[in-house]
Amino acid sequence: MRARVVVYVLLTGYALISLYPFLLMVSGALKDSKEILLDGHLIPSNPTLATLIHTWGELHFFTYFGNSLIVTGFTTLGVLVVYSLAGYAFAVLRFPGRTLLYGMFVALLFVPGVTVLLPVVILQQKLGLIGTFPGIILPFVNGTAPLSIMLLTNSFRSVPGELKESARCDGAGELRTFWSIYLPVSRPALITIALLTAVPTWNEYVLTRVSLNDASRYTLPLALQNLNSSTAPQENVLMAASLIIVIPVIILFVLLQRYFVNGLQGAVKG
Repeated sequence: MRARVVVYVLLTGYALISLYPFLLMVSGALKDSKEILLDGHLIPSNPTLATLIHTWGELHFFTYFGNSLIVTGFTTLGVLVVYSLAGYAFAVLRFPGRTLLYGMFVALLFVPGVTVLLPVVILQQKLGLIGTFPGIILPFVNGTAPLSIMLLTNSFRSVPGELKESARCDGAGELRTFWSIYLPVSRPALITIALLTAVPTWNEYVLTRVSLNDASRYTLPLALQNLNSSTAPQENVLMAASLIIVIPVIILFVLLQRYFVNGLQGAVKG
């Protein structure tokens, strides 16, 4: 009992420490330019929405939101299509080198993404994709391969073999079995992969900063950087912009958190 109490206290403390930067961001977004400089309290003395309204216009939200939505949407769709098929192949099909190939994909989890940044940029230039949406979408899709394949393979392995045999008896081929049996059963895992792909893609800065040279194609993190690079950046404006950018991610996670937890549990059990 005491051990459980200690664990709860430690987890609560960790949660509060982790939550503090977010609360500080919300607090700063509700302060004016004078209060943000003079008042260091977490709770604003005179909370105002004026900073958020002003920042919304300065950020040109809908323009950059559309760009972020295109990049995030197509990346997530590509990941779900490609790696659900790959996970099915590793979990269900039998082919030479399957174990070795699967192990190589999993080993890529230990390769830092920044180490392949330069080769990716060089490849973009050679393919004529630098400064284009496909030029950043394709590396994003490729970068999620190890975790996506591992989670989906484990999820597909947990599907009872009787369901596959039943589909075979009904004359279903591989694609129909995959579409009608494995995908519906593994929906929590697919939603988990979608979230694990969408959130980092939405927040990605490094590759987009290097690849995109046309301001009309900037995503929201690059738009935030533009605000920060002004002559006299205001902290309350930057915090308001950050809050505006993360709100869609928070809403998405709140709506899908139940599937996210179930997907992780199913993948670990698998």
